[in-house]
Amino acid sequence: MQRTVPGTAQERGAALWSFAYFFTLLAGYYVLRPLRDQMGIAGGTKSLPWLFTATFASLLVAQPIYGALVARLPRVRFIPIVYHFFVANLVLFWLLLFFDIERVIVARVFFVWVSVFNLFAVAVFWSFMADLFTSEQGKRLFGFIGAGGTAGALLGPVITIWLSGPLGPVNLLIAAAVFLELAVFCVHRIEQVADPPTKAGSRAQRIGGSAFAGLSELMRSPYLLGVAGWVSLLSFGATIAYFAQANIVSATFHSATAQTRLFAGIDLAVGLLSLATQVFATATFLKRFGTGIAAAALPAVYVVGFAALAIAPSLFFVVTLQVAQRWMNFAIANPARQVFFTVVGRGEKYKTKNLIDVVIYRGSDALYGWVYDSLQALGLKLGAIALCALPVAAAWLFLSTALGRTQEGLAKKSDDQGGPEWQSE
Repeated sequence: MQRTVPGTAQERGAALWSFAYFFTLLAGYYVLRPLRDQMGIAGGTKSLPWLFTATFASLLVAQPIYGALVARLPRVRFIPIVYHFFVANLVLFWLLLFFDIERVIVARVFFVWVSVFNLFAVAVFWSFMADLFTSEQGKRLFGFIGAGGTAGALLGPVITIWLSGPLGPVNLLIAAAVFLELAVFCVHRIEQVADPPTKAGSRAQRIGGSAFAGLSELMRSPYLLGVAGWVSLLSFGATIAYFAQANIVSATFHSATAQTRLFAGIDLAVGLLSLATQVFATATFLKRFGTGIAAAALPAVYVVGFAALAIAPSLFFVVTLQVAQRWMNFAIANPARQVFFTVVGRGEKYKTKNLIDVVIYRGSDALYGWVYDSLQALGLKLGAIALCALPVAAAWLFLSTALGRTQEGLAKKSDDQGGPEWQSE
């Protein structure tokens, strides 16, 4: 265990429960993801830009509500509230779909809801992790913790593949709700391990400030603006790849079952590759090369992938790009991005980070979705669109290395001032 999770007994305890937390969270999401993708196609690929825009509009409403919740409640209370709210939503969707009430409308709303849920649920998780661990701890432990999410991402599509036939896709929403409730249990266990009740630590402290403080904190910080740019470019690459996948898959497979199974198969391949990398290589990679190179690994994949699509735009290369970029993101680039936030203040970890990871990311989704649609309207085919995306991916690569240098400098300054309080117990 010491070799897999290097650290003190308290660090290992917190990391193991964090592993379980991310496992249950992503298992629930990946039960829902193939259903979301199939419902998105069911409404027609032409409606996807509108769905992305609706997602962004929903987040503009939800973000200040979340900010107010964070400002007024300690994390030990507001984190469970967020997940209980999502469970209540799932039960409502199950009732509407089970009784076949306005199925087309509900399917489109469900697509938007899953997109909102995914970003909020995962952003809250990583905000919690950045609040618990230092930059040095993050480099050692975030790979292992991320492996928990990957293991959950493996279980989710397996459940979907095996049970969507005998149970029906609608009843899988109940399984996702159960996983979310288990995630809440893990949150309570992490608090007890990392910040015991006998010590009035950060678990009981309110962050304070206004519901919109995340925006002002973002505008004052060139570093956080750079991270926001990185996340926006992450959305750029993912959106171009997603729209390419949606168009090619809808043209190749006309059965909803075949489409759902293909999406689940992609999720399964990504999960297997990511899990092996996170367990055996992520910590070593981050320690040896630093956060800049690790973050740059993802745009490097896009540079190669877009070049391949420009030459041969086919189902094979689209699926290969999807698997490769998501693997590199989960296994290497995402742990590096989360370490970026370990060197900022608590308010920035919860409010500004959520603003970046949720609103800016989905706003970028909406923007780039319309960009893709506009390029198609101009008559550009997939190969030409991929060629246009190449220089953007290259600029993203250089931004990654610059952010890595800044983060390492801030981490050194933070380490000189001492680590988190619970680390010394």
